[in-house]
Amino acid sequence: MFNFGSKMLLLFLLAFPCGLMSIGQVSADPESVEDIGPDSAVDEEEEGEEEEEEEVLAEEDLMPNPGMDGDLDEDSEAADVTSHQDADTTIIFVTGEEFPANEIVKFLVGFTNKGTQDFTVQSLEASFRYPQDFQFYIQNFTALPLNTVVQPQNQASFEYSFIPAQPMAGRPFGLVILLNYLDSEGNAFQTAIYNQTVTITEIEEGLDGETMFLYIFLGGLVVLMLFGVYQVLETRKKKRIPGKIEKGTGGMNDVDISWIPQETLNVMNKASPKTSPRKRTNRAAGADQ
Repeated sequence: MFNFGSKMLLLFLLAFPCGLMSIGQVSADPESVEDIGPDSAVDEEEEGEEEEEEEVLAEEDLMPNPGMDGDLDEDSEAADVTSHQDADTTIIFVTGEEFPANEIVKFLVGFTNKGTQDFTVQSLEASFRYPQDFQFYIQNFTALPLNTVVQPQNQASFEYSFIPAQPMAGRPFGLVILLNYLDSEGNAFQTAIYNQTVTITEIEEGLDGETMFLYIFLGGLVVLMLFGVYQVLETRKKKRIPGKIEKGTGGMNDVDISWIPQETLNVMNKASPKTSPRKRTNRAAGADQ
């Protein structure tokens, strides 16, 4: 009986937590549904507003824009500007047909009025452009205001100068020179006096930094080579020259003793009498006996 009661208690302890967990999940489901409902409704409202905004933007794109039309009209008018049949122009480059970088380029423009009405030359302008697309400006120079009236059957000349930029050296660019003028009725005209591809040349200076550095480097290299050759020759000479061997005096006959007093010489002779090698040998043999 006791075993059966303990088993039931253990089973109850295991089943009770599981029951609580299942009840919590079931009770949480309605709350989650209630929470999801308003969020989904808000998302649907936002999507509807975005669709309405896209429709409004599409309608605005379809509507004509007066500002853009004005810009297109101005561009078309600028493209329609051409030269007058009674105006004749010529150009002469004073500094030659070459265009050196970072140097002044001068040219003269001649304007001839062959008609019966006055022309007012307004300005003269020049620019470098991309050779593959002349609508793309590389270097645009300042327009020269002229405001000169040229009467019928008369001529006028104008001088203009510009300086190509240094980074453009060694590259081809399109040079465009334009002359703007008006007729007596105020109509605008434009003549392309020069419209060709030119190459910007680089001036070879006498001595620049790179050349000087190269010369200094070569000079140092030559000096180093000469020093190496000198060291090799000196080493060989030292090997060929034999060393000097110092030798002492052979005897008293080779020594000048005239400056020594005679008394001193006598004392020296008595202290160390000269004996022949034979006498020395005999004395040594007698001493042995």
